[in-house]
Amino acid sequence: MLKNPVSTVVADVGLIVGAGLPWNRLAGACVAVTGASGFLGSYVVRTLLELGLSGRVDPPVRVLGVVRDLDGARKAFADVPADAALELVQWDLSAVGVPDFEPPEYVIHAASQASPRYYGIDPVGTFLPNAVGTAALLRWMQQGDNPQGFLFVSSSEVYGAAASPTPLREREFGTVDPAQVRSCYAEGKRAGEALCVGWHAQFGLPTYIVRPFHTYGPGLKPDDGRVFADFAFNVLRGENIVMKSDGSARRAFCYAADAVEAFFTVLLKGEPGIPYNVGNPEAELSVMELAELLVGLFPERGLVVERHAPASAGYLASTFKRLMPDVSALRALGWQPRTTPEAGFRRMIGAYQ
Repeated sequence: MLKNPVSTVVADVGLIVGAGLPWNRLAGACVAVTGASGFLGSYVVRTLLELGLSGRVDPPVRVLGVVRDLDGARKAFADVPADAALELVQWDLSAVGVPDFEPPEYVIHAASQASPRYYGIDPVGTFLPNAVGTAALLRWMQQGDNPQGFLFVSSSEVYGAAASPTPLREREFGTVDPAQVRSCYAEGKRAGEALCVGWHAQFGLPTYIVRPFHTYGPGLKPDDGRVFADFAFNVLRGENIVMKSDGSARRAFCYAADAVEAFFTVLLKGEPGIPYNVGNPEAELSVMELAELLVGLFPERGLVVERHAPASAGYLASTFKRLMPDVSALRALGWQPRTTPEAGFRRMIGAYQ
């Protein structure tokens, strides 16, 4: 049985709030976080709560956790003190409608089905929260008396089939075929970005965009379906890693705490209306190198990498051979990744043991 990784997430959050960011801007504010009980959303929620609990901001941040599954969210945050400034509310961001709660000063929109295992079975549910849901949240925030910042968590998938021998800058793009089912995620994120840019240009709403590349860490679920999660849980279960491709695709793997610190860096120090890549270019690995790294971290388990099994039914694999970020714009705000793949994956796997 896998251990609940929340203690490691809490420790990571302690490092995030230690970053030299202008946290005081959030003092006393209401921050709505969508996807609050999800992988990255829960990191964001716990960071905001810790700002008050640790005394870094006073008065504390009031967090409105917007979730689709209220019971599941309550279980996810069962360890949070009863007097913490957290309110969980239920709202389906696939619905066409503006939330009927009081508008907050900040919104962090992190609700999305990110795993390719959903793209083939629920393309509509993948697309709508990023497009229709983003429009609803922007309209909702606009109705408030003091909108301070809207952060849209986009994705590196917006780059499409960008054939670049060098790391991708924010203005470099390839193609995405909208008539392919797998494009539901990339096109939804593209639509969400366009809405954020439009709302900023037309209404002056301070919107911010982050494009995380491959992000991993404690809090991922065993059935996530992305290759880095599958491999980590293979190791946790004592299973050989079975390759479902030739393993040549190259990706940049960023630890969750580094990514969430980047999100807050953009929200508090970034320029509105423009996107920022979030990733760790020093952590580039091929899929095969990742598999070999993970079995090598735990040699006592005697695991090996097996090659060329058929892909799982319903999984729509990416056709992009290399996705690497240029994070110069983010570095200019003072952010740096801290975690190597060796340290990050060892920490992630250890969190479940």
